[in-house]
Amino acid sequence: MINKDKLKRRFSRGAKDYDKYANVQKLMGDKLVNLVHKKNVQSILEIGCGTGYVTKKLVNDFPSASITALDLAPGMIEYAQERINSDKVNFICGDIESMDLEGKYDLIISNATFQWFNNLKDTVDKLHNLLTPHGIILFSTFGENTFFELRETFLKASNELEIDPILPSQNFFSKESLERELHRNLEIIESNEVEYFNDCNEFFLSIKKIGANNSSSNRKKPNPTFIQKVMDIYNEDYKVHDKVKATYNVIWAKFSK
Repeated sequence: MINKDKLKRRFSRGAKDYDKYANVQKLMGDKLVNLVHKKNVQSILEIGCGTGYVTKKLVNDFPSASITALDLAPGMIEYAQERINSDKVNFICGDIESMDLEGKYDLIISNATFQWFNNLKDTVDKLHNLLTPHGIILFSTFGENTFFELRETFLKASNELEIDPILPSQNFFSKESLERELHRNLEIIESNEVEYFNDCNEFFLSIKKIGANNSSSNRKKPNPTFIQKVMDIYNEDYKVHDKVKATYNVIWAKFSK
């Protein structure tokens, strides 16, 4: 289970630095908005607006639409409000999983947020009920092979230290598990995006800055000896031209009313 209070604090604390490190998330958001082929969109609900990167694109691409932009973290909402000066946008700080919204929307859109839901199907069913008769839901999230390098490194470190296997805390999906979980046929696009870092420590810093480190309720932190072993193995096994690589397995999905 995701600890939402911990998640809220982390994203609020990292709001000002988020865009500096969220290169893949911005790429995801760009493609997500480009997948909106309907141009007569008059009402938009954005789930997990973050710093307002996608929100600003929506304002520019759909100037006549009213936009409700929602995020769990007050620090993110504050940053997005400073970024976007438009009376077309209504910012709301709250958790879509535990709140009820009124109104109907032609487009419900969410970039890199669905992996933070504890009850994905119930939440998506609730969003589906907020669509207008011809409305669509578009979202991006992370596939099961995201950070596969880190998962393999954790296993190798566990073996070398002769301890029970430790795995990184991840909440990612396969295409099949998404469709199974949501009980829906989805239009899906999938790709792998690779980022390069000077070393594993810089990669870990990036994960921390985008709030993607451990936010589960009961997860214990591995001890420093284990983490150092992980960093040593990662720097050795995933070096590419004096950098280390990290893979994001990205999924874009769409379904309609």
